[in-house]
Amino acid sequence: MPAPLHVVWFKRDLRIQDHRPLAQAAKHGPVLPLYVVEPGLWREPDASARQWQFIAQCLDELGRDLQHLGQPLMVRVGTVVEVLEAVRQSHGIDALWSHEETGNGWTFARDKAVAAWARVQGLPWHELRQHGVQRRMVSRNGWANAWDRQMSEPICDPPDALAPVAGLDSQPLPSLAELGLADDGCIEPQAGGRRAGLDLLDSFLAGRGRNYRREMSNPLAGATGCSRLSPHLAWGTVAMREAAQATWSRLRDLKTESEPAAKALRASLISYSGRLHWHCHFIQKLESEPSLEFRELHPALRGLRPDAADPALLQAWATGRTGYPFLDACMRSLTATGWLNFRMRAMVMSFASYNLWLPWRETGLHLARQFTDYEPGIHWSQVQMQSGTTGINAIRIYSVVKQGYDQDPAGVFVRRWVPELADVPDQHLQEPWNFNGGASDYPERIVDMKATTAAAKDKIYGARRDSGFKAASGEILAKHGSRKGRPSAAKPKKKTGQMEMDL
Repeated sequence: MPAPLHVVWFKRDLRIQDHRPLAQAAKHGPVLPLYVVEPGLWREPDASARQWQFIAQCLDELGRDLQHLGQPLMVRVGTVVEVLEAVRQSHGIDALWSHEETGNGWTFARDKAVAAWARVQGLPWHELRQHGVQRRMVSRNGWANAWDRQMSEPICDPPDALAPVAGLDSQPLPSLAELGLADDGCIEPQAGGRRAGLDLLDSFLAGRGRNYRREMSNPLAGATGCSRLSPHLAWGTVAMREAAQATWSRLRDLKTESEPAAKALRASLISYSGRLHWHCHFIQKLESEPSLEFRELHPALRGLRPDAADPALLQAWATGRTGYPFLDACMRSLTATGWLNFRMRAMVMSFASYNLWLPWRETGLHLARQFTDYEPGIHWSQVQMQSGTTGINAIRIYSVVKQGYDQDPAGVFVRRWVPELADVPDQHLQEPWNFNGGASDYPERIVDMKATTAAAKDKIYGARRDSGFKAASGEILAKHGSRKGRPSAAKPKKKTGQMEMDL
């Protein structure tokens, strides 16, 4: 039998650059790069076709990069334990290497099963930190400074070469149908793969991000004004360390330039740098409290909403048929593209949680499937934040009509995604119920926003007056709160609602 292998298990880190498990494993012996397509994971209610299609593109490119090093990526379909055991029996395994992952509850249970298998076999599993999230963190004190130190470490080069491993063939990537995934209507998907991610980062830093601070709140302008790097960070084609260091380098260069365009870009990149901190800050919450995915963070806020969603309200919200044009345009745009800017992500969640009084877990799962950049740690932290269940954040109930006037004053975004309103004059576009001519193909409002906002406030603030509320909030803040407030770079004082951070 040949020398036992060092298996490098790729998960949410689909690259060879700044991949420390790969670089470290290559120093110890022959390496087998492995990706396991797990049917059980893709049957989870937060998984979707758009996510798999993005990942498949990333895997194609990763495979080519590894092939260039000498050893292709081995793709197998099944459970990780079964795949690893088969490799152990046929070739032997010296050690398992991977990045730490803060995933959903399913991947957490899977990782525990892998750890148990490794212990039984007497094999070391080296899990290395990928970004600023700390496993088994005792205190949040010093977290931000530790993030800075971690991101300042040298970027790790890939191995010069990998010796080929004979006798282990890769399986083809399964189709959507083979994974039980239905086409989900994403007709304008974002391109996957590392090169696409680097192109986005380069163009954003070169000047595309000049108006980031202003345009990130707008669903139309944000599509180009935001970096759009979030799915590449979520699935690891670009490392957080790479994004942070590239941003810092560009900021240093811009500091010496005095032109207005350079000053505007520098101001935007200062904000962007702060949001890179927030990416890991929110993932840390789920790492420290995995139940956040399933249960309200604050005990006094449990059981406020129904256990099951009203099917008609849920369907109207999910498909963009609520009778509120700007919200409906956001939901339809998200369905078609897999992306929505940060403020609108917060708004659609707020409307579902407060005005429709739907359970956040069900609406959160729908949005998880819609977001190509779904990152469980950020997602569930933000779903709870926008639903008012953390007990440590201000209650934010967005007026979807006001947001329409503020963010789409000319109605360009609404007219693109809600064509039924083509004949409604501009002055009535955000409130078509005030137009005498009506819009025969567009639904009536499913709720009265003023009345439902008042009712939601009564319920939420009533629960917050509970005698033990403040004490429990203090404990939550001590465990999960930032120790330095909003990072000095981030400063969007009125722009505090984020979902997936929309980098």
